[in-house]
Amino acid sequence: MKTSLETLDGLKRSLTVELPIKVFKAATDKILKKMVSQVNIDGFRKGKVPMPVMRKQFGKHANSDAVNKLVDDTLLDALTEVKVTPASQPNITKIDTEGKKDFSYTVEFEVYPEIKVVDFSKLKVEQTQVEITKADEERTLKGLTEQSTEYKAVKRKSSDGDQVTIDFKGMIDGEVFEGGTAKDFKMILGKGSMIAGFEDGLKGVVAGESTALDLTFPKDYHAPQLAGKAVVFEVEVTEVGMPTAPKLDNEFAKKFGEKDMDALQESMKKQMRVEVDSRLTNQNKDDLFGALLAANDFEVPQESINNEAQSLLQEMKQRLQQQGMPDQGDMPAATFNPEAERRVKLGLLVNQISSDNKFNASKEQIDVKLKEMAQAYGKNSQQMLDYYNADSSRLATIELIVVEQMVQDLILKSAKVTINKKDFQEVTQQQ
Repeated sequence: MKTSLETLDGLKRSLTVELPIKVFKAATDKILKKMVSQVNIDGFRKGKVPMPVMRKQFGKHANSDAVNKLVDDTLLDALTEVKVTPASQPNITKIDTEGKKDFSYTVEFEVYPEIKVVDFSKLKVEQTQVEITKADEERTLKGLTEQSTEYKAVKRKSSDGDQVTIDFKGMIDGEVFEGGTAKDFKMILGKGSMIAGFEDGLKGVVAGESTALDLTFPKDYHAPQLAGKAVVFEVEVTEVGMPTAPKLDNEFAKKFGEKDMDALQESMKKQMRVEVDSRLTNQNKDDLFGALLAANDFEVPQESINNEAQSLLQEMKQRLQQQGMPDQGDMPAATFNPEAERRVKLGLLVNQISSDNKFNASKEQIDVKLKEMAQAYGKNSQQMLDYYNADSSRLATIELIVVEQMVQDLILKSAKVTINKKDFQEVTQQQ
């Protein structure tokens, strides 16, 4: 076997493999001989068809199968010989079966880039820290109180803090839009949970009253087909409820699974820490890896970008479906190419750094990370642990997280790090 590797544009490579023509002919004859016992041709008994007749009738088919067989049998060895690993599935671009001495085929593919990671000491990285204050705890407790607030129907006009129960339908250009209707919809006035003007339009109403709200969807509304559109909501108020705040006693604590208020407040503080730490973990990781990406410039295999973009498109469609939102139609996967390229590039960088430093996650490290992640699941933490421990492929995702953290820790030891102090509210309310 002879091999010849050629560099094309960027990461594209062309590999030509040559074999003696007799190898190809022998492969073709073997296929034809196997077919003899399987075909029926007029004038010949089954299994007794002469080879010249077989070649005339089925030669093209046998040649094609022989090519596929020889490519399957030799390509891996050929790639090993030229010491190259494809980043994408090789595509056959040329086949020569007519040579007197040689049979050859050519495949094209992309390779992974050679990455020389920039010295970490040259990186400038911002990291965020949060200290939970007494005011944060009081604000969170107030939120729990609001969750337990009961609403009693009243005949007076509605005001901020009241719960109104409504039926409504929204119309654009006189037509009801998808997802624009609801019955027995409950909302707290003053919460800002609806588009601008909706809640204000329902202040001062009474049960049994109907009203029409002329509004406009924000230009950056999450559903593109509604963004910036003028809309009329026809609303019927079925009930106005006045809030009655619960008493902060042991009975209140039991509603949240705690024996008394002291236990509730202690549990609340722990959960606040878990929540903010989870946010900070993601934010700090993004900031650190953003600095790493900016400092390392290299080309990325296009096929890898295409595959990642397709995955991102499918993720978006699943999220829309779960949220009951309309599909975005035939959105091209290429829309996600910039984010896909960033993810692929980051994956290659992290892999290179972990390989250079021989990072491997131990079982103990994986167990610690799992328990840490399980804290966010509260009473369902054991269920989460059982889910991951039941499948080695799920544990592999945790292993990647651990190795990724090892890479982050390594970078932070050398990088120029600036610490930003932020408050609990600022971090937890970020989208």
